[in-house]
Amino acid sequence: MKNQPIYLAFVALMSLALLVNCSGKSNSGDGTPQQPGSSVALGLVTEGLESPVEMAVPDDGSKRLFIVEQKGTIKIIENGSLISTPFLNVSSKMVEMNDRYTERGLLGLAFHPQYKTNGKFYIYYSAPSSAAGSDHKSILAEYKVSSNANVADASERIIMEIEEPESNHNGGHMEFGPDGFLYVGLGDGGGAGDEHGTIGNGQNLNTLLGKIIRIDVNSGDPYGIPADNPFSGPNQRKEIWAYGFRNPWKFSFDRKNTGRLFCADVGQNKYEEINIVEKGKNYGWRIMEASHCYNPATNCDQTGLTLPIYEYDHDNGVSVTGGYFACSEAVPALLNKYVFADWTGVFFTLSGSGTTWSGEKLEVKNKPENLRVLSFGEDMDHQLYVLTSLDTQPLSPTGAVYKLIASD
Repeated sequence: MKNQPIYLAFVALMSLALLVNCSGKSNSGDGTPQQPGSSVALGLVTEGLESPVEMAVPDDGSKRLFIVEQKGTIKIIENGSLISTPFLNVSSKMVEMNDRYTERGLLGLAFHPQYKTNGKFYIYYSAPSSAAGSDHKSILAEYKVSSNANVADASERIIMEIEEPESNHNGGHMEFGPDGFLYVGLGDGGGAGDEHGTIGNGQNLNTLLGKIIRIDVNSGDPYGIPADNPFSGPNQRKEIWAYGFRNPWKFSFDRKNTGRLFCADVGQNKYEEINIVEKGKNYGWRIMEASHCYNPATNCDQTGLTLPIYEYDHDNGVSVTGGYFACSEAVPALLNKYVFADWTGVFFTLSGSGTTWSGEKLEVKNKPENLRVLSFGEDMDHQLYVLTSLDTQPLSPTGAVYKLIASD
């Protein structure tokens, strides 16, 4: 889901437009103003959805698009049409949804690389918890398709349960990497400022919160740990691939080129950031918010920290939504650029390599007024999609899916 900073719970009830200065400027990683980028357009695929927060596609030749609605349902778009019967509905397993503002719900979907033969897929959702000190628990579960290709079997195998101390910062995005392992993004446990323990969850290697984890769903019970995962010492969770995140939403692999893992991390009150995530690295939160000291506010120890490849301040948006590295020649203006957006409907592209990247705002034609960008998707042809809403309320039926297309 969009996972805005906690103060947006208030913003969602008030007039967001009065609070956000979406100027015509954009900032590169070093703060240098950039001119607006080449324009593309939004082509409507379907509408009438409720808070579409995730899109996933199975490698089964069907070219169907599977859309996750935050309220607990997964819908299918087949041949451009939305199928009314859900592929899966887990709303009865979830926490009660707040129709005004919430960061909980059904948040993630990933199809097994061998889905065509084994029918397995994985979801991430918010469930009630009776544990002391928990607001809820995040569930990572395995499902299978039924004999009907457009309907899932209702049987569930729970892979992982993660207790969540607060209602926000749940992360939830999942993808299988080029290595065949499942990567999952987890927020820092919520609240503001990661005030969990003496160093915060993001820096604590004994918790999965504030991490990107990497597990093997093809071995172990209920899962295995890949042999080359970087942490195995005392008081270190072996599932961790990288750490120091506030609320990763979302990440993606550059599958056609280098396999790099791009991750957007939602900021606190001042900065939004994009990282390239690598094995065992520390991305700074709560010591830093993007490339700026946070706790402590000055003279923070940056030893061993990996800084983002790009950041922007809250004059240009309020909450980052990660996208994809574009490698489809169908939209030449985006080719070989990382495409992402802010929740407020401002689009960006990044160009570069290594640690040297520059960013610019992207002009997007046919963009509805008050567009909220909830997520991105990529189909099997590497074409990019944008999942949106026109409302701050998560259960509003104003959700839509667009395709990024070449403009005239």
